[in-house]
Amino acid sequence: MALKATICKAELQITDLDRDYYQAHSLTIAQHPSETKERMMLRVVAFALNASDMLSFTRGISTDDEPDIWQKNLSGEIEVWIDLGQPDDKRVRKACGRAHRVIFYTYKHRSANIWWDQVQDSLARFSNLAVVHLDVAEHTELEQIAARNMQLQCTVQDGTVWLSDESHNIEVQTVAWKSPVQ
Repeated sequence: MALKATICKAELQITDLDRDYYQAHSLTIAQHPSETKERMMLRVVAFALNASDMLSFTRGISTDDEPDIWQKNLSGEIEVWIDLGQPDDKRVRKACGRAHRVIFYTYKHRSANIWWDQVQDSLARFSNLAVVHLDVAEHTELEQIAARNMQLQCTVQDGTVWLSDESHNIEVQTVAWKSPVQ
């Protein structure tokens, strides 16, 4: 019998001073059995950094044809494709071909740096691609705030994200490794 995803609910209050975006979102997040709590919470951070009324979580890790998060327009075209991790060239090509804007968020500093050194030249050709590294000082704190029901506040200012609940305040630095060509 296959393990089922754990369903988590989050009430997320976003104050994004960089984009002048102030909104509350009720999120339903499916944590795949192979996904760590840290990665799930980094998906919440990625959501907050790109939040809009049309942005939504997908089936995620278990589906090759979908990103972790996306924004579709009313005609079903993918406007924004958001993924976490260190994708191979095939996944990057697929994402850049299907979406108007693509963002890959990396984490785990050491392995992400090695990956970036290996692929940065080949990724330069994608004009609609952004690669952003999420640098978290204390990964264990992200795991501690992960719960089935969460009340979270997120503040974004000058590329720094503060994610907090009633007893934790976690700082996540964003480092833009590649920006899309304007």
